Amino acid sequence: MLSAGVDRILRPVHRWIWRDSDRRVRKLLCFAEVETGGGRDILRAAEITRDPLLRRLYLAHAIDELHHGDLFRKRGADMLRSSRTSSAPGARAESPASGHGLDDLRIQDEPDETLLAFLHLSEKAAAGRFAIYRDVVRDDLPTQAIFEEILRDEVFHMNYTFTQLARLSPDSHRKLLWRARLRRLWKQYLRLATAIADTFGTILLTIQYFILIPPFAWLAKRAARREQAGWTTLPPDKRDSLKRQY
Repeated sequence: MLSAGVDRILRPVHRWIWRDSDRRVRKLLCFAEVETGGGRDILRAAEITRDPLLRRLYLAHAIDELHHGDLFRKRGADMLRSSRTSSAPGARAESPASGHGLDDLRIQDEPDETLLAFLHLSEKAAAGRFAIYRDVVRDDLPTQAIFEEILRDEVFHMNYTFTQLARLSPDSHRKLLWRARLRRLWKQYLRLATAIADTFGTILLTIQYFILIPPFAWLAKRAARREQAGWTTLPPDKRDSLKRQY
């Protein structure tokens, strides 16, 4: 996929990000939230599916995701305690969107085929990123071991989602995968466009603040200096203005 190729190109950037211990803790705690959210979403899918085989597979998948969340959370907490012990600044977890991108779907409104296609692509993308992260944290054996364990689970998730998608839609599973891929690309485009618009708006407001506001502030101060101090006596023809509505 395109995202996997981009991740490979950005491998030096990933290595730089994971080199810092505070950023490493933040990433691990973010992953914990994402994996836990994904587990909750897949549990919801297990509740509403009418296929008994899929229900069992969804439950196994959800248990794996919740376990991954625990692994990331415990490792992040251990590193955070170590950094505090060594007087390093504490790391704060961010709040990412949860669920392997499943926040893009209303699970209760989607058929099993659509959910399986989306899950397959999400797990494939996650496996590619985790493989890169495993390679760039060779100096951190406990974290590397976590990525190794999770990657084995991701292979199972990728395989079962594709197999079940082909079982439910033997004639159109390729089309469903392409549709899910285009849907993911559209969501990524919207996120990028939103970020660009937010940045452009911030720059524009900053320019207005430093270029347009100072002249108005100068004119206001100049007008204020012309005002007489104290009370101003009204002429006789205007003294009755408070006795009528207009």
